[in-house]
Amino acid sequence: MTDRLIALRLFARVARSGNFSRAGRELGFSQPSASRIVSELEREVGVALFTRTTRAVTLTEAGVDYLARIEAILDALDEADHAARGSGELRGVLRVGVAASFGVRELIPRLPAFTERHPALRIELLMNDQRQDLVHEGVDIALRFGELADSVATARRLGATRRMLVASPAYLERAGTPESPDDLAAHRFIAGPVGPGTRGIAMTLDGRSLLVRVQSRLMVTVNEGATAAALAGMGIAMSGHWGCRAELDAGRLQQVLPDWDLGSTELNAVFPAGRAAKPAARALGEFIATALADPA
Repeated sequence: MTDRLIALRLFARVARSGNFSRAGRELGFSQPSASRIVSELEREVGVALFTRTTRAVTLTEAGVDYLARIEAILDALDEADHAARGSGELRGVLRVGVAASFGVRELIPRLPAFTERHPALRIELLMNDQRQDLVHEGVDIALRFGELADSVATARRLGATRRMLVASPAYLERAGTPESPDDLAAHRFIAGPVGPGTRGIAMTLDGRSLLVRVQSRLMVTVNEGATAAALAGMGIAMSGHWGCRAELDAGRLQQVLPDWDLGSTELNAVFPAGRAAKPAARALGEFIATALADPA
């Protein structure tokens, strides 16, 4: 890689991460070396691209404009390199934002098949149940559930997981197994990321639709917490199938009112706005869509 290209890639990573140390590590440089390379780039360009303080590194107005122009060039170079190789081989670093539960349960077990195809590609998983800022954190592809907020980011639907009510056998033995939606009012509920809306649980069966109001005795902010609480016998939880499949298969959780349809939650691949998706990001999105279509 030429010195100028190295400098441009470092500049872009510092701009997106706001951190010389992190950007340097990603490209194999120490923090002092990364800072020196970017400073030399600023001297060559003839303008300050960053404002540096002891607490933060932020783009100047000139830096914002420069970043917009050079990122398009870097993306085009990546695309050209990928096309020239002709083999479909992917290289570089791919930063993936994903909720921890889905990452552990569904993505990581499938990743070996993807990485074996692309041994020169390095993947960084940013596993966080809070949605990442794709631009600021330099995320190349984010895997997100539910409705997407209005955004100019590009998205692709990868699949969907059906919602269901689940509880532990011990809880159902103690509290009784609901035979109809009306029985739910007498049960304890665990509220999690997938859970009753503000108006209640929407349920359908044979064209009949109901909206069932329930009271939550426990609220958790991550799906793993809701699953763990259900396993502990604390009540009934609503979960996507991907979030409790292993426990259902093992008999540690049971589905409640399995004949009723609670709808589904979509999974989308979201790519940063204002730039073409990396070939590796597109390839991972295609891989996940294909893998999730396999019911195994």
